[in-house]
Amino acid sequence: MVASGKGKYYTDSAARRRKMKGENFMSFGKNLQFLRHLRGNMTQEDLAGKMNVSRQTVSKWELDTAQPEMDKALELCRLFNCSLDNLFRDDMVVCGEAYTNLRVETVPAFRYIKHAVISSNPEGDAIDRVFSIARSCGVETPRVIGWDFPNVSQEQINVFNMHGYEAAWILPDGITPPDLEIHEQADHKYAAIHIESPFENPFVTIPNGYKTLMEYMRVNGLEHTEKDVIPCFETDGKTMDVYIACKEE
Repeated sequence: MVASGKGKYYTDSAARRRKMKGENFMSFGKNLQFLRHLRGNMTQEDLAGKMNVSRQTVSKWELDTAQPEMDKALELCRLFNCSLDNLFRDDMVVCGEAYTNLRVETVPAFRYIKHAVISSNPEGDAIDRVFSIARSCGVETPRVIGWDFPNVSQEQINVFNMHGYEAAWILPDGITPPDLEIHEQADHKYAAIHIESPFENPFVTIPNGYKTLMEYMRVNGLEHTEKDVIPCFETDGKTMDVYIACKEE
């Protein structure tokens, strides 16, 4: 880390040297804007009040025309539950037009059947199977969710290029598929995010959606849980919502 004698986390000259050398210089200002967005679209005025500075000072920080003294930088870290590295060196800005509607919601209780597949294309295989089960029960447009299936060996991953995926059909009231195990989940609190076009660049867009959601949880003091719930899942369709289970208060 670089700190000047005046107590700034980065000096302007240090920033210029990094840029002149062609190093990857992340924007503190953009990171700060991103963190405000994660805190329920906190305004510059709101942040200025919490930091005991003027709105113009916050504006200068976000424009990267000025940077906070060390005591203010540490105060920002405490406010947003992040480290100095997160704030000044990481590229936290992955939340663009592809990601909207960051929220916390209670997912109502539901019954479901699930099917796990380990293959080179487990998502498609697992989803096709639960769609087939739904159609056999007379449901043409089932509500399907899915998540990564962790029980995959290193040989399957490294030698055969396989991974696992588990798809689930959320059962409508009054429908119980025969000869299948029915699972139940009580209502539970989840953090969620909407991805408008998940499949334009899925190996980047979807993981970054999870990353953005985890940042949102961290900034807002939400803890993840895996106890008695589906830990995380994503909806099936042209758009996608990603859900991560939160520990109940």
